[in-house]
Amino acid sequence: MQIDRTSIDTQMSYRGFKRNRYGNAMFNRNFLSLRDSAKDPNLKVEEDDLTVTIKDKFPKAKHHYLILPKDDIKNLLQLRADQHLSLVKHLHQRAEKLVQDIKGKNDQQQLDFKIGYHAIPSMTPLHIHVISQDFDSPSLKTKKHWNSFTTSFFLLSINIIQQLEKKNSIIINKDLYESFLKSPLQCHKCTYHPKHMPDLKQHLKIKHS
Repeated sequence: MQIDRTSIDTQMSYRGFKRNRYGNAMFNRNFLSLRDSAKDPNLKVEEDDLTVTIKDKFPKAKHHYLILPKDDIKNLLQLRADQHLSLVKHLHQRAEKLVQDIKGKNDQQQLDFKIGYHAIPSMTPLHIHVISQDFDSPSLKTKKHWNSFTTSFFLLSINIIQQLEKKNSIIINKDLYESFLKSPLQCHKCTYHPKHMPDLKQHLKIKHS
């Protein structure tokens, strides 16, 4: 009996599997990533007709949320101004509203947040980060974690909107942005260069908490 390989591949993709370079099935960690989290009542915060807001499952700060469009968009490279500009602006507006809600709820207007995207995200689909700048979290463990939010690897949402308006699409220089992840550690609020992550976290606690 001849096996319908196309059918098998389709089923494996649907069930969260992909094939490696040898053709063997392997679990696709992205499949059960953000779309799955969006259905988790313990993570889901709110939604509207276009977006879903969730808590980051492994937050890198006291306040760390993700906002996903309901449209099937894999990453920034798929954005086109004529199709997605209004959606990207809506994501930004939802993020700004979330920040104001958090500040009001905690009566802490001085809380500092950033809103933006990872240039090369580790998970799909497209999502925007809303993250407080305390970076006080046990899930913040590695230099890569730190640099992904405190270097130019983190693309501010407002800049993405402006680039779409001017150029119709988003251009990512992979080699350039990957180099930011390898940058030496540096405090995001002063010129201190810590030796390692424990040193950095102790510095943040003493000098910037």
